[in-house]
Amino acid sequence: MDLLAQVLVNGILLGGLYAIMALGLALVWGVLNIVNLAHGAFIMLGAYCSWHLFRYLHVDPFLGLPITAAVMYAVGYLLQRGLLNLIVRAPMFNTLLLTFGLEVVLTYLAQLAFSADFRTINPPYAGEQLQWGPVVLPVARLGAFAGALVLTFGMWLFLLHTRLGRAIRATAQNLVAARLYGVEPRHLYATTFAIGIALAGAAGGLYGVVSQINPYIGATLTAKSFAISIIGGLDNPLGVLVGGLFLGIVESLTTLYIGPTFADVASFGILVLVLIVRPTGLLGKTA
Repeated sequence: MDLLAQVLVNGILLGGLYAIMALGLALVWGVLNIVNLAHGAFIMLGAYCSWHLFRYLHVDPFLGLPITAAVMYAVGYLLQRGLLNLIVRAPMFNTLLLTFGLEVVLTYLAQLAFSADFRTINPPYAGEQLQWGPVVLPVARLGAFAGALVLTFGMWLFLLHTRLGRAIRATAQNLVAARLYGVEPRHLYATTFAIGIALAGAAGGLYGVVSQINPYIGATLTAKSFAISIIGGLDNPLGVLVGGLFLGIVESLTTLYIGPTFADVASFGILVLVLIVRPTGLLGKTA
């Protein structure tokens, strides 16, 4: 039972990180109808941004998250206005091709800039642990989980209670009606994409604290984010949180009882099951 409790806690901590990784993808997909296949590459760039802040400026990775998010926000805004805005209403296949090409380019540029070596962000508390009964809580993972929760609930409150958040939700639901109320779509699309990339960058900063990073982690993180977005639902940040927690627990239990080789099989098996039983996601709105 002690082992099971530890595995469940590990799954919850992992699931919180999964949720913040998927939140930016779900936002961009839900509003712009762009399945951003380069999403994992932006998480990777955010991780490298946090690594450089820690390595060369000695900025704590958690305190450096706002800087990382701001840098990635600027990158996302410029990229959307200069490139992705050209295909925002194009067929889905065009957006998939463009974002896939973008992912390849970003991965190649990251390899040239940072090499293919694995990097880690090791703050002084990286090896510290808290004991809670029979359960061990690594401080770094607990901090990453707390950061993910803060960002997820902050995004939920932002979408519900701010003027910009309401404009984003209105545009996602009915673009024509949003235009009649004075929403300027091009700026809003760029802002939404930039927020999604900023969230990806922050997720990368948290990911770098608990795992190794290199230029090739992006494809795996994109696949995880895609699965979580579908499982949780695109129209609710709390649904993405639930999807991330659910997937983290499932992967941890699968690793314990079946083996680590089958963790991804279980994840994407659940994705297929959700698509069959509830295509809108666990907390998505039904038609």
